[in-house]
Amino acid sequence: MTLEERMLNGKLYDCADEKLQAQQRALNELVFDYNNTRPSDGQRRQELLRQIFQDMGEGCYIEPPLHANWGSHTHLGSHVYANFNLTLVDDTHVYIGDNVMFGPNVTITAAGHPVDPDLRRQVYQYNFPVRIEENVWIGAGVIILPGVTIGKNSVIGAGSVVTKDIPANVVAMGVPCRVVREIGPRDKEFYFRDYRTEDGLQ
Repeated sequence: MTLEERMLNGKLYDCADEKLQAQQRALNELVFDYNNTRPSDGQRRQELLRQIFQDMGEGCYIEPPLHANWGSHTHLGSHVYANFNLTLVDDTHVYIGDNVMFGPNVTITAAGHPVDPDLRRQVYQYNFPVRIEENVWIGAGVIILPGVTIGKNSVIGAGSVVTKDIPANVVAMGVPCRVVREIGPRDKEFYFRDYRTEDGLQ
């Protein structure tokens, strides 16, 4: 198994390997260029995002600054929106579905290090994919840890730390993140607390 295969498949590997770091630096240059575009230069931003990410659907908008270990391991669906300071520790694959929304200062980390200090001293790392299914809303300041899947339509409350899978169609929050309730008919009637949707649309 090559070093790159180990990196992408949950094995321990030396993340300080010079060949890997050289590849990463080249991709980091693209992220730097993206973060230094002017707000009016939408076309250039789209061109750079398509170079940064492995896949990207239509209608995506990422508010700079964007931070990505690689970028090339991240797959975006269509109409993904991310507020500023999205951080992608994408040392393996991160899958983001259609119509996903990120608040500011969200971190998705597919990478971790062993608890054992001797292994950490040798700069060993492991990576497990993260999957965020379609139509998920991730609130401000959320941290999503390696190997997590968040099911479609779910909402993750601001400041949560997601350590385990979250099912579809729920509201979840907390440290660690836990399901609070299912999304239901009341959410169609009220868009925020006791504010009725029909009044808010007038």
